[in-house]
Amino acid sequence: MMTTHCKLRLTLLLLLLLSGWAQGQPAVAGSPEDEKSRAWFTDTVLVTQDGKKVHFYSDVLKNRVVVISFLFTRCPTACPLITQQLNQLKARLAERFGREVFFVSISVDSEYDTPERLKEFALKHQAAHPGWTFLTGKKSDVDQVIARLGQYVENIESHSTVLIAGNEKRRHWLKLRPDMPSATLAERLRLLAEER
Repeated sequence: MMTTHCKLRLTLLLLLLLSGWAQGQPAVAGSPEDEKSRAWFTDTVLVTQDGKKVHFYSDVLKNRVVVISFLFTRCPTACPLITQQLNQLKARLAERFGREVFFVSISVDSEYDTPERLKEFALKHQAAHPGWTFLTGKKSDVDQVIARLGQYVENIESHSTVLIAGNEKRRHWLKLRPDMPSATLAERLRLLAEER
C-alpha cells in the first residue's frame, strides 16, 4: 500500500512533468510553454503551395525539426541557389527527410507568389516533395511571421538568405548559412533530430 508521503511525491513528480518545468523537457500540449511558443511564432493562417490553409505554429512547426528558408519566385539568383543547396541537403538526409526533418520555404513576395506560383517554382527546382512546404498568404500575415523569425525587410530583394533550423519540441534553434557544405548542414540537422 502506498504511503501518504509516496503519494505526495508521485503527485508532485506528475505535476512537474505535465507542466514541462523540468529542464530540457518538451512542453506538453496546452502547457504554458506550448502557449508561449504559439504566441511567439504566432498561429497565423498561411497557405501552402497546394492551396491548403495551415496555422504556422500548430500545423507547420509544432513538435518538428524544421529548416526554414525565405524566397520569392521571381528571384533570378539567390533563391534558386538556396533551393539547390536544400535539395543537396535533402539527399544527404535520406530517410530522415519528411519523417524527422521538414523543410519550410516562406515567400517574401506574398502579393505575387500565389500557391500556384510556389508550386510551379517547386516543380521547376525539383523541390516538390512531401516534407517540403512552401508558404504564402495575405501580406500582413506573412510579414508578421517573417518578422517573428527576425527576418523581415522592406525590400524583398534584400531578404535574408539565412536558414533557420530548429527542434521545436526541444526549443533549440540555430541560424545556418546556406553556403555551408551540405554534409555539415546535414550533421547539424542530425544532431537536432536526435535531441530527445
